[in-house]
Amino acid sequence: MGSADGPKADETDGDTRKARDTAVSERRFRFLVAGYAVSSYGTFLNMVALNLFVYETTGRALAMGLFMAVRLASGFVAGLVVGGLLARFSAKSIMLWANVGQGAVMLVLILAPDGMLTGALMAVSVVIGACGTLFMVALRSSIPEMVGEDRRAWANSLSITGRSLAMVAGFASAGVVVSLVGYTAAFLVDMATFVACAVTVALLPIAGGKGAGGSAPEASEGSEGSEGSEGSGGSGAGKDASAAKSGRRWRPVAFVALAAAPGMGLMVALRGVDAFGSSSHNAALPIYSTSLDASNPAVFVSAFWCVWALGNIGAQQVIQRYAQRTGRSVGALGFGYGTVVMSAAFIAAFAGFPLAVTAVIALIAGAADGLTEVAYTSHLQTLPATLRGHAFGLSATFENLGFGVGMILVAAALDRFSPLAVVGWSHGAAIVVAVVFLLRVAGVRRAERTGLRKEEAVEGRPDRGDRDGAEVSRG
Repeated sequence: MGSADGPKADETDGDTRKARDTAVSERRFRFLVAGYAVSSYGTFLNMVALNLFVYETTGRALAMGLFMAVRLASGFVAGLVVGGLLARFSAKSIMLWANVGQGAVMLVLILAPDGMLTGALMAVSVVIGACGTLFMVALRSSIPEMVGEDRRAWANSLSITGRSLAMVAGFASAGVVVSLVGYTAAFLVDMATFVACAVTVALLPIAGGKGAGGSAPEASEGSEGSEGSEGSGGSGAGKDASAAKSGRRWRPVAFVALAAAPGMGLMVALRGVDAFGSSSHNAALPIYSTSLDASNPAVFVSAFWCVWALGNIGAQQVIQRYAQRTGRSVGALGFGYGTVVMSAAFIAAFAGFPLAVTAVIALIAGAADGLTEVAYTSHLQTLPATLRGHAFGLSATFENLGFGVGMILVAAALDRFSPLAVVGWSHGAAIVVAVVFLLRVAGVRRAERTGLRKEEAVEGRPDRGDRDGAEVSRG
């Protein structure tokens, strides 16, 4: 009896220790998300304040477009190199210095004399664009190490909720902050948000980065358990992880990462096309809002994004509860279906429906956007740790490329076509690619189910001499 009770006691101690470790890691991650939300507020605040400041300083809309282009180009380049940085440095150090860099460049802008404002603004656009991408990739690629494979959907949902709340607060308060206290005070607030996030990162133990070599097997196992066949890297992913460790340049490693699981490359491509579609509704909203109320066009834009954020946050709550109850993430199919619904909702938002109907459409768009964000991030996190940073970096590059090219093409198209037509074409392309992606995932699943049934049939043959065959032959 004593020996029987021993293992039970050990199991109880082990379960208690695991539950305690999980609670500690989740509490630390909540603190990290709080710091991330504060810095995200600064990001969205300066997205409005800096654009207004550029236009007021230069008096030219072209300068504002150039500022945004430099910011996107910097994020594009950062996405190419961040995988290599994560192989050399810890995720914590990258997140820390990304915030320090953004805070420092805002201080440079505040102290810059009038004659150096243009150069300071260009420096801000470069540093903000690059450091924002570095922080985001380091955070997302390290979540499985921070909270564990089985809690990554919850962690992704929590971080997206924090960013959505920050977006609403940043956009809503930007005009008030600038009009009441001026640009300098707005930039000081912005700098303080990055400092607060840097302090949060510095105080917390954060796993991830430096190749995360010891996590690769766990990541591979997690992908098989949580995502099924569509997310698992299998033995090929393990070989790719070893190749990544050997010191290859970012480029082959990044594309090896996308080849590590069926449909992963198509999934990242869809994300880039989705970013292209996003540029269309971002550019078309002010024009559409002006056609609704020329005297106060900001009202519709603000209301639309607030309702969108409510839908996004609501979706995160549902996803978190689903992950807690089932221990599973929404998966690649959720990303595909979510992209279709989100794109269709954004097209419908410009169709001229009554405001009450448009509000419901914005709510649906926000919820679908939240679903796609969690599903996409969770799916890329099923890659081995040695490949994950490269995949997220290449994904950020595709997203910046899609959004940047989209802003150029959409701006030209809106001079000749209606917002509905432009958004319809752009998001229609995302729907087409999403349907191709869903067919690809369905085909992979069907092929693997067929292979599994064949394998089970062969294993059950009497002439194989396995256990089931022997039992049948004796019968």
